[in-house]
Amino acid sequence: MDIVSAVTIAVALIILTAIVTIILWLQRDTNAQYDLPLGEVFYAPSDSKTRVASTMALKGIYRQLKSVSKPSESKPLKRRIDHLRAVMDQLRTHIPLASTISPTNAGGVPAEWVIAPGADPSRRLLYIHGGGFVAGSPTSHRIITSKLSEITNSAVLAIDYRLSPEHKREACIEDCRSAYDWLLANGPENESAASAVYVAGDSAGGNLTLSLLAWARDTQRRAPNAAVALSPVTDMRMINPSIKANLNTDVMLKPMAKKLAKIPRWLMVSAGTFMVPYKATDPDISPLLGKLHDLPPLLIQASDCEILLDDGRRYANKARAAGSNVTLQLWSGMPHVWQLFHPELQAAQEAFDQIEQFIARYP
Repeated sequence: MDIVSAVTIAVALIILTAIVTIILWLQRDTNAQYDLPLGEVFYAPSDSKTRVASTMALKGIYRQLKSVSKPSESKPLKRRIDHLRAVMDQLRTHIPLASTISPTNAGGVPAEWVIAPGADPSRRLLYIHGGGFVAGSPTSHRIITSKLSEITNSAVLAIDYRLSPEHKREACIEDCRSAYDWLLANGPENESAASAVYVAGDSAGGNLTLSLLAWARDTQRRAPNAAVALSPVTDMRMINPSIKANLNTDVMLKPMAKKLAKIPRWLMVSAGTFMVPYKATDPDISPLLGKLHDLPPLLIQASDCEILLDDGRRYANKARAAGSNVTLQLWSGMPHVWQLFHPELQAAQEAFDQIEQFIARYP
């Protein structure tokens, strides 16, 4: 073998070794240590009559979700997104609300005040809706915001933050921060300091809620008295085990999960680090990957059969390990953000009861 051939083989072996090493490094799961403890689990009701009623209600909701027609994937992306947004806004509008709804401008961010009868306007809650960062609005989540106003005795500011793909991922983070600053100094009636402040959000909005908490801490702003995250996305690399483990049990997010489950972990990590238009490893984007000390009291609720189970569980356990006061509650057999299906689901009322008790501890 001549020298040139030997050098070529040596270089090829070095490159191959480097590739294998990188793939193994990308496949490691550095957050597996936060899979335990499991958190408090709420099982199906033991009373047979109540259990049957809950099961029937859940089946009805599943039928409703499946009956929502979706446009063909051959349709242009904009038409598919417009369809999703319209469906989300109309899905729960048939449920009557006791709260008054008033549009406002929250420091440059379109928003609405949702105020239950008798709610104290000096007590304020910023609500950040879900929808995968591409859909959702204050309208789509009025079931939740109206109920939160009632049980927390506060005026809820639901913001209409900028969505993708029309805007960069960072835009929604900026809108949440602007609205939070505005909320601290403005109520539904006039400019005035808040007597108590809370933040809550679901799914993508839960992600933005957790990002906001760390930002308020790091910029020495007034911290919320407490916060609530419903089925939050905490790791935008989308590599936590439940994404595959709960693939067949998550009715709402299964279409997205089926595509993600086919992608190797190392490729997902690479995409989240180098290929997407935002840096998925940035703690502002993936709160799980940030420093979780000195956070305000936080309640996380999730379902044991949704793909985002481990996002919430790992965040809660990592935050507790860092010394923060975090409560993790899991419901059995519920769809993603089942709180939206109040009052049909008893589990939704149970979840709101737990939120009410939690918020009451931090007036």
